[in-house]
Amino acid sequence: MSKKALISGITGQDGSYLAELLIHKGYEVHGIVRRSSNFNTQRIDHLYNNREISGNSFFLHYGDLTDGVSITNLVRSIEPTEIYNLGAQSHVMVSFSVPEFTAQVDAVGTIRFLEAIRSSNRDIRFYQASTSELFGATPPPQNEKSPFQPRSPYAAAKLYAYWVTKNYREAYGIHASNGILFNHESPRRGETFVTRKISKGVAKIVSGEAKTLELGNLNAIRDWGYAPEYVESMWMMLQQEQPDDYVIATGIGATVREFCETTFALANLDWKEYVHINSKYERPTEVEALIGDFSKAKERLGWEPKTDWRKLAKIMLDADLEK
Repeated sequence: MSKKALISGITGQDGSYLAELLIHKGYEVHGIVRRSSNFNTQRIDHLYNNREISGNSFFLHYGDLTDGVSITNLVRSIEPTEIYNLGAQSHVMVSFSVPEFTAQVDAVGTIRFLEAIRSSNRDIRFYQASTSELFGATPPPQNEKSPFQPRSPYAAAKLYAYWVTKNYREAYGIHASNGILFNHESPRRGETFVTRKISKGVAKIVSGEAKTLELGNLNAIRDWGYAPEYVESMWMMLQQEQPDDYVIATGIGATVREFCETTFALANLDWKEYVHINSKYERPTEVEALIGDFSKAKERLGWEPKTDWRKLAKIMLDADLEK
C-alpha cells in the first residue's frame, strides 16, 4: 500500500518543500488549506496545476486547526499513514498582538490532531513542528536536554504542543515526534521574516524600487539553515522505528547585522547607507541567541546540514533579484 501524508500548513514555506519531497518519494499527498477570500497557494500552484510534477498524487482539502471537527473528519476520510503538523501562527512578533489566536492554532490545534489520531484507532505517525524559540533565554548551544524558557506567546504555545505530543506518545503509544527546528529560510520564506525582508529589501534597492530598509534588533543571534534540507529531517523522523524528539540546526550562529551586511555586500552595497533601525520591530521580550546542537540527529537520523547562512543569503538574494 502506498503511503499517504496529510500536511497542515501546506501553503507555507516548509509545507511546499515537504510536499515536493514526499511526492518525489511516491507518496499520495493531501494538504489542508483554509477557506478565505484570497487564496495564498502560490508556493504549491506548480504542484496543483502541473500533473507532470505531481501525477495524480496531490490533493487539497478545506480545514482549519481551530476546528476540531474538520481535523477529525479529514483524518477519518483520508486515512493517512503520516501526518505533518506544520500549520501555525508562526510569526513571533505577531504573537504578542494575537496571543489567544496563536494559542488556539499552535497549541490547541496540535491536540486536535492527536485526538483525531487516538480516536481513529489507526497506525498513524505524527510529526509536530516544534521550534528553537522554546529555548528562549537559555544560553547556547541548545540541544534536546537544554531547559525551555519561552519568551513569547508563540513560544509558550509551541511549548504546550511539544509537551502534549510527548504525552500522547507516552500515554497512548502514538508514533509522535517533535522536530525542534532552528531558523530555516529559503526564497519561499514569508516577506515579514527578517532574512527574507533583507534579501527582498536589497533586491528592491538594486532595482530602484526602494531607497532604505527598516529593521529592528540587529544584535540577535540566530542559527539559519536551508529549508529544503530541514524538511527532509521531518520525513526521516517518521521513518524511525521509535519516535523521538530532535534538534535540527547548523550549529553556526550569526547576528542579524552579519546577515544584513553579507547580503548587501553580495550586491556590492554598504548596508550602513541603507538600513534604518525602527523600534517597532523589536520584541517586548527578546531572545538573544539561538544556536543548535544537532549531534543527536546526525547520529540517529544520519542528517546534517549542507548549506551555511552565507550560502543561504546568496540563494535568497539571487532569487529576489531574479524576481
